[in-house]
Amino acid sequence: MSISGSAAGHDAGDSQHASQLSGWPHSQFSRRRLALQFTGSGSEYFRIWIVNLLLCLVTVGLYWPFAKARRLRYFYANTVIDEQALAFHGDPWLMFRGFILMAVLSLAYGLAGKVSPALALLAFVVLCVVWPALWQTSLKFRMANTSWRGLRFGFVGSRAGAYKALLPIYLPTLLMVAVQLYFADQLQPVRGQRHEPGQAEFFVGLAMIVWTLLLPLGLASIKRYQHGGYLYAGRRSQIDLPTGRAYLIGLKTIGVMLLALLLVLGCVMLGAWLGGRLFGASIVLFGAGVVFAYLSFFAVVAPYFAARSQDLVWNATNADGLQFESNLSYRALAWLTLKNWLLTLLTLGLYRPFAAVNTARMRLEAVSVMADGDPMDLVTMHRAEFKDASGEAAGDFFGIDLGL
Repeated sequence: MSISGSAAGHDAGDSQHASQLSGWPHSQFSRRRLALQFTGSGSEYFRIWIVNLLLCLVTVGLYWPFAKARRLRYFYANTVIDEQALAFHGDPWLMFRGFILMAVLSLAYGLAGKVSPALALLAFVVLCVVWPALWQTSLKFRMANTSWRGLRFGFVGSRAGAYKALLPIYLPTLLMVAVQLYFADQLQPVRGQRHEPGQAEFFVGLAMIVWTLLLPLGLASIKRYQHGGYLYAGRRSQIDLPTGRAYLIGLKTIGVMLLALLLVLGCVMLGAWLGGRLFGASIVLFGAGVVFAYLSFFAVVAPYFAARSQDLVWNATNADGLQFESNLSYRALAWLTLKNWLLTLLTLGLYRPFAAVNTARMRLEAVSVMADGDPMDLVTMHRAEFKDASGEAAGDFFGIDLGL
């Protein structure tokens, strides 16, 4: 549904009709920009992060769901929309059950791979069958335990929709795993013998090409499912995301990746050329090329994809009376990512919580919400409608969501 505010020159009848369509009271029908702010600090989050890290190490990873709940509570409490912070209410013990389930499935898949390729393929198929249901359940749990202005969100995406959304990624991934398992013996080099590329490498390469070609379609399908199922105050989100735009971003990301690789090859070739003249310089340039090759994906390619994808998805998302806008600068995100990686490397990982806070602030504050009227009016209207319904049924609804 398109969002439009009341403009000068419209008569009262048109304005009232528009307000009825948007779901906002006529008296409050005016366009407002709701800015997002992130008020967290690296020093505050560092204390949470270091405790979480130590407890995860002591418990051999079993504390991870509780650590995640603490992290979400902190980041949500510091995400402020229109001077009102989000809140996370999730029970970490329920998250712990999901963590154990995923750990068991992952362990079963790993052990099956050591027994036989056929058993590994069967375990992977089972994981593919179970994962969409778990994904849909996690989205419902996260949204049902997220609130703003005292009103909880929801997620209404169907389980069948989750399977459909993951299908464009599932099919090529399943093909690639099956090919690799089928040609496992041929792909493993024999010591002392020269390995010549053959039929196995051809089919593996073909499967990877198919997976790459369908990846933008799969990512667009996933985002349509997510952003088309959010619910707040009875208003369901919508998204208009053309598949062609997703492929365009994918092609541009490949272009950025090739440019980064050309720069790396340039450093390596220059180092080789100087090898016979300035031995020390060649070592430095070769080392710089290796380091840049490692950082190029994380500090150049990944930020480009993240910035363009965020803008594409959120600018295409709206709901009754709400339109999202995102203007995330790729250059700013790339420089921030490079700084975060270098400082994290120099501090042996201790800068990581500061990096997480800085990245969250940049990405969140690049988003704003255009609202037709005061969101508090919408909350008040929804609470009035909610009060008219059965209170017991409402309690059961949230009880079920909290137990997923």
